[in-house]
Amino acid sequence: MNSNPIRVAVIGTGRISDLHAIEYLQNPASRIVALCDRDPALAAAKAKQWGIEDVAIETDLDAVLAMPDVDLVEILLPHHLHLGAALKAMNAGKIVSLQKPMCVSLEEADQLVAAAEAYDRPVKIFENFIFYPPVLKARDLIDQGAIGTPLSIRIKSNPARSATAWDVPAAANAWRQKQDQAGGGPLVFDDGHHKFALAWHFMGEPDEVHAFIGDTEGPGGIRFDAQSQISFRFPGNRIGNLEIVYSPEMELATRHYAQDDRVEITGTKGVIWINGGHGRLADSPPVVLYSDGKLTEFRDIPTSWEQSFVLSTRHYIDAIRTGGTPVLTARQAREILRFALAAEESARIGRPVDLRNGRPA
Repeated sequence: MNSNPIRVAVIGTGRISDLHAIEYLQNPASRIVALCDRDPALAAAKAKQWGIEDVAIETDLDAVLAMPDVDLVEILLPHHLHLGAALKAMNAGKIVSLQKPMCVSLEEADQLVAAAEAYDRPVKIFENFIFYPPVLKARDLIDQGAIGTPLSIRIKSNPARSATAWDVPAAANAWRQKQDQAGGGPLVFDDGHHKFALAWHFMGEPDEVHAFIGDTEGPGGIRFDAQSQISFRFPGNRIGNLEIVYSPEMELATRHYAQDDRVEITGTKGVIWINGGHGRLADSPPVVLYSDGKLTEFRDIPTSWEQSFVLSTRHYIDAIRTGGTPVLTARQAREILRFALAAEESARIGRPVDLRNGRPA
């Protein structure tokens, strides 16, 4: 890679593209040169909003991939389109950043892993939560031995309501309600990717997953896969769980999705709490540590959710520049997809799924 800015095309300019674009727009090592969406008016509106009205506007992915002045494609399409778009981009010689989850099945994921590992240019599966500053702080404390060896992780996804949340277009919710396009439910499979990524990040790959997945009406009549409970067992007698609860009358603070996220990690000598993610419950400290008989609050940490997108993208730009390894790699993303699909499968068959051998336990 030369010293010229990486020339980026954003494929899909829906709601989430605003957060993916931030670092590409502000980092001198990158420049957005094209936007692609089946709705050219939406792409043009984003170009104006982002102050880049001179960029190319396209409605056809093939046309973007044929552009010699595009180095990297940021693919932000519905899940069922991920595999085809990523393979096309690799065939066209582009650097790839693909929105999570990588695919809707392990069969598709295996195709993508094989293609990415045979490809001579970087391929990243985009995951932002593991770059959220409070998560980075917790990771640093654990690496310093603050809580000893982590023994359990408890993750809470708590959708609610917020007068300050951003508007989510109906079209963005519509395809997520369709199993063949989304691959799973909006909270367990789609948003759940972030939470399974956190469990993987702090605890590694699980041996076993057991899930109860509920169903309830969410805002605007959409269906939420809540209330839900997913339990995990990790090697070495370690455990974890993801609890998803929809609280329709609870108000919280956010500029993005109306959802609070909480994590509790218990170790052999202490506990770490991570408070907040998409949104926040009042003025709760972003990280709290209990160790050596003392409770310590860490408040001097950025908590805006967009910071996780900024830092994830910045890490990739640096990896491209230095020859480093993206996070997530396609193989890492397959591990997290397998985790999420095991939860869906466990709820369907009504018993645990053993991931050590792929057979129900």
